[in-house]
Amino acid sequence: MFPEKKMSSDAGDTEIGLDLDAVNDIIHGRLRMGIMAYLSAVNPASFPELLEKTGTSNGNLSTHLTKLENAGFVRQEKGFKGKRPQTLVHLTKHGRQAWINYLEAMKNILGT
Repeated sequence: MFPEKKMSSDAGDTEIGLDLDAVNDIIHGRLRMGIMAYLSAVNPASFPELLEKTGTSNGNLSTHLTKLENAGFVRQEKGFKGKRPQTLVHLTKHGRQAWINYLEAMKNILGT
């Protein structure tokens, strides 16, 4: 995607390779990244809980959850709590691994 860049320093030339292709575009969106981060710590989370934590609208959250679900990263469980509908969002095994890979890619880019 981006060519490798060479940076000059007093100690000599240093190559910096940025593997931006390793960054998962599905996760990398700000809201989806927040959802994945939250679910990596709190699994499952209810739809209202995710609304509160992300500060977004119902429709926007629903759209981004559908993108994550279509990728196999989350699973939505619809049911009832008493007489009220309830949606729980679970991070899947595939989603957890994708999140770990995403974090590793970001660490590599940042050089940490």
